[in-house]
Amino acid sequence: MSTDRYLSCIDLHLVLQDDQGRVLLGERKNTGYMDAAFHFIAGHLEEGEPASRGVTREALEEAGIIPEDLKLVHVMHHYTDSGRMALFYRATRWNGEITNREPDKCAGWQWFAPDALPTMIPYAADALDHISKGVFDSERGWERR
Repeated sequence: MSTDRYLSCIDLHLVLQDDQGRVLLGERKNTGYMDAAFHFIAGHLEEGEPASRGVTREALEEAGIIPEDLKLVHVMHHYTDSGRMALFYRATRWNGEITNREPDKCAGWQWFAPDALPTMIPYAADALDHISKGVFDSERGWERR
């Protein structure tokens, strides 16, 4: 019997919605994974960091904002290149002006109506659909394993 414990990457995502219900998405570039597709403000949890602080850190690093009303709205255990746990937080209020602070990885931030979304990272698109339907948790990609 192995004593090694399974470790999983924890992905953090911020679903920003404005007062018209539009969603903020950034166009990926130079990442090596689905460049030209759109994605939320996102990143990975760091050692010793609570998830809410991690998503706030990512928002500041990527878009120059600090979300004020974070709420965990979806949890997804998914498999892309490895098993990952994805936490999706929503905010409708934030401090600061949205700016592209990582132009080497993001072509820019844009607002999209939920019925006119661009090509997104597939698991993120699935999560957004689940969120819109009030589904709190999901699993994805494990059937190919």
